[in-house]
Amino acid sequence: MMNWVQTLQRLQQQRVTAVMVTVASTIGSTPREPGTRMIVTSDSMYGTIGGGNLEHQACAIARSQLDSPGPNRLKRFPLGAGLGQCCGGLVNLMFEPILESSTWIDSAAQLQMRGQDWVRAVSTRADESSEPLMFAADQVDALSQYSAENSELIEAAKSMLHSSEKTALHQVGGFSDSFFFDVSRKPDFQLVLFGAGHVGRAIVNILRDLPIRISWIDSRDDQFPSEMPDNVERICSDIPEAEVDAAPTGSYFLVMTHDHALDQSIAEQILKRDDFAYFGLIGSVSKRRMFETRMHRRGTPKQRFERMNCPIGVDGIDSKQPAAIAISVAAELMQVYDRNLAGNKIKMKEQDTLGRVR
Repeated sequence: MMNWVQTLQRLQQQRVTAVMVTVASTIGSTPREPGTRMIVTSDSMYGTIGGGNLEHQACAIARSQLDSPGPNRLKRFPLGAGLGQCCGGLVNLMFEPILESSTWIDSAAQLQMRGQDWVRAVSTRADESSEPLMFAADQVDALSQYSAENSELIEAAKSMLHSSEKTALHQVGGFSDSFFFDVSRKPDFQLVLFGAGHVGRAIVNILRDLPIRISWIDSRDDQFPSEMPDNVERICSDIPEAEVDAAPTGSYFLVMTHDHALDQSIAEQILKRDDFAYFGLIGSVSKRRMFETRMHRRGTPKQRFERMNCPIGVDGIDSKQPAAIAISVAAELMQVYDRNLAGNKIKMKEQDTLGRVR
């Protein structure tokens, strides 16, 4: 997964001019969802908004704006025969020039490092010197540095932060132009992966381009690759079990170390928690039975074992090759995540309905 803030920081430090292209809104069937973005320079492209002719035209427009940004940042693309794509939907793309003088990028990096939710408000028609307005979740209720004329922007930002939307286009009263609101939230898919062996490395390679934050843990520093994807934090620890307690609520755990005794120790620590979203342990049915017997003797209640997935992976893939196992496990992770996400949305709707009734 491209860390777009870090990418912008790096390009700015290298004094490379760029244009960030973001899917601002969509109607109907489209290649990617709102909030998807790519960063375009004169000779490189980071990220993707879906490929095909849409991306080709967007790159051409972005490069044409590197030296002379136009006043209209928002462009509309019907995905029909004229564009050579058959999706049939409509995409609004936001084109933002990234200049050496852009100060909001450092602010965004600080908020990201703090794990803070935040939103940008960007005018869809602006001269090249205009900066987005930044609203952090822990400050938006007490903003005093903005003038009264921005009060509607602040209220719109609050609404965005309290919703599940990633992006929105709003006409704000008092302003002649509409605003693009772009929300950045801390990842809700946190994977804690124990083991940097062949399967662990294959799983990281598959998940590197997905919106997943991975804490990758092993006691052997030389097992990690020299370069890490943007969404991975390497943790070399002599006591990997301690990282279980440090993981946030709702984490997804995968255990696949080089040592069965260590696997069992980590598994016991995970099963002491009741707030994780998923726990997968690599191994066979016989390994599961052996672990259950040992852990029960050591005090783990039998009902806790129902939350332990072992063997792991989706049905129908029998290959023992690391890459094949990784594909199967990644598919299972995504299935669980989508089910959990759907369940959370239903809960949010029920709570919202209950609140209106009251």
